[in-house]
Parts: sequence; structure tokens; C-alpha cells
Amino acid sequence: MAKIERFEDLKSWQKARGLANLIYDFSEDGGFAKDFELRNQIRSAAGSSMHNIAEGFDAGTDAEFVRFLKIARRSASEVQSQLYLALDRKYITEDQRQTAYKTATEVKRLINGFIGYLHK
Repeated sequence: MAKIERFEDLKSWQKARGLANLIYDFSEDGGFAKDFELRNQIRSAAGSSMHNIAEGFDAGTDAEFVRFLKIARRSASEVQSQLYLALDRKYITEDQRQTAYKTATEVKRLINGFIGYLHK
């Protein structure tokens, strides 16, 4: 594996960035935009996933990086749970939920793979 110099080169960060932007797009209109608590919470969780990957990149040790990656993974799971509430409240469609859910699943898969790599 080539040495990665910047967190922006990490596929997990790139995918988490995509998830965050997807969530921002879904939550900027209609009832979702007016439900400040859910909107802010899901946006925060999506941002946390990408930000913790970036923060962990500069943590200094592999063990510390893994700790941040696990937080990022949990944040992606939080987004997945919140998507169900957004669907139940009819803020998003089932297709939107599936799209964002699959993106979050891919974020978690990439994080898991990177954690495995760092444990070697």
C-alpha cells in the first residue's frame, strides 16, 4: 500500500464526506429543515464520521487512529438509525433512506478495512 500523506486521500474519508453532503441535501427542505433537533443531530453524526477520520489521521499512533476510526464508525451507525426516524416522519422517501443507508454502510466497511490494516 502506498503511503498516504493526507487524510483527504483516504477512501473512508472521501465516502464519509459524500455521506455528510447527502445528509445535508436531504435535510435542507420541508419538514426535515423545520425539525431542528433531528436535522442538527443527523448532520452532526454525519459530520462526525468524516471529521473523526481526519482527526485520527493526525493522532500520532495507530492505536489512537483506530480509536478515532471506531468513533467515526459509530457515527455512521447513528446516521443509519436516524434515517429511520426521518423516514417515519416522512421527511425522506424510502429511496433516499436506502441511498444514504447504503452510503453509511460503505463508510463503515471502509473504516473496518482500514482498522484491520492498522492492526497488522
